[in-house]
Amino acid sequence: MENLNDSEILHGGGEYSSHMSLAESAEATARRRSSNRSIKRRKFDDELVEYSLGMPGVSNIKSGRARTQPYQYQVDFGPLDSPSTPIQQTVPLVHSVETKRKSISKSVPSLSKGKKKSTPKSHLTTKDLGRWKPMDDLALIIGIQQTNDLKTVHLGTKFSCRFTLQELQSRWYALLYDQTVSRVAVSAMRNLHPDMIATVQDKALWSQEEEKILNTIKSNTNPTLETFSELLSKHADVFYNGRTANSLFYHWQSLRMYHLLPDQVISPIATAGRPIMSFNDAEELIQDSELTEPQDEALDKELRLQHRKNIKEIRQLENEVGRWNVLVDSITGSCPGELDRQTLGVLRGRMVRYLMRSREISIGRAGKGHNVDIDLSLEGPAHKISRRQATLRLRNTGEFYLSAEGKRPIFVDSKPIFAGSKVRLYDNAVVEIACLRFIFSINHDLIRAIHNESVRYNLPP
Repeated sequence: MENLNDSEILHGGGEYSSHMSLAESAEATARRRSSNRSIKRRKFDDELVEYSLGMPGVSNIKSGRARTQPYQYQVDFGPLDSPSTPIQQTVPLVHSVETKRKSISKSVPSLSKGKKKSTPKSHLTTKDLGRWKPMDDLALIIGIQQTNDLKTVHLGTKFSCRFTLQELQSRWYALLYDQTVSRVAVSAMRNLHPDMIATVQDKALWSQEEEKILNTIKSNTNPTLETFSELLSKHADVFYNGRTANSLFYHWQSLRMYHLLPDQVISPIATAGRPIMSFNDAEELIQDSELTEPQDEALDKELRLQHRKNIKEIRQLENEVGRWNVLVDSITGSCPGELDRQTLGVLRGRMVRYLMRSREISIGRAGKGHNVDIDLSLEGPAHKISRRQATLRLRNTGEFYLSAEGKRPIFVDSKPIFAGSKVRLYDNAVVEIACLRFIFSINHDLIRAIHNESVRYNLPP
């Protein structure tokens, strides 16, 4: 049926034109879309169109959704003289409808709601790089461009994974000849952050041409950064674009340190005419009897006793360090006595001794923009102490009073003193502030003199 030529089509004559007129009239009258499905769906302009020809041997042709006006052909064939005539006349119609269906399905994607037939995604989104990261690909490309040797790149470049030489080779061939892999790798490398690219470029291997230029600087000279900057500007076409004067200077120093410059000569070991002894020769000279010599039990026992004695002496000295410090201070005079003619009292802690040399002093924790006379943070952990914890005053009667001003209470001889109250401090009173403990001592001679003077001049208390 599909091999009919134009002459057979022309033989149809008026019958073919009559059938075409019937089709056009059916198209004009039947504008409403109909479907033989049991479940009806909402009608949109992009709904499926069914071309039901109702012919024996020809199945219903369902096209994809088309954005143009759909065509629906319902041709009713009347009785004809010969059964072959209508088949010959309707073949061009079926062929034209099928051709239009194929062209529409190719030009317009399917938009059905039931099964979404999405177009195949690009390899850039489906292809996985695997163990190879964009930084690894960039390091591999830069290394091969610099050295032209995969073995050198494998030994001198640090990748994110421990790739073997075969993996480097297969990856390099994939980047060269596999368009899919190369497209994915190039896209990933373009999305790298500039700092990551600069990090990879800083670790680029040195080519032989670059090291030849660096070898022109002698090892016995002291070049500066200006020397290497001039060298870099003079041979800009040879050095890698990520090189700087500092990198050239550091690499030249490494070459000189490992005696890799051409003007450096390694002096041979002075053997005085004797051959160099190998490790095996030295091992043969060792006598087995020296290795199996029995240990001296008496010597070992004496060494153990001496070790225990030394440890005991060290512990005793550590315990007596405080006493020795007092004796040294009293002999040398580097630390004057606590209760001198200017000290009214001493607030003695475990680490620090605070001297009271004025009649009123503030106690607390020093901070930024806040100073106190006695900073308790010098004694120990004072994070729970207020900036102004208390005030210590001396009256003319020779009595010391401690006023609490902080949030936390102060314990004087195990009695709590809350904010806004005060208590008299006697000699050798124990003052506890947070987790810090102090002993308050009074200079009785000075206090007695102050009291006598206040009585003589009738000063108020």
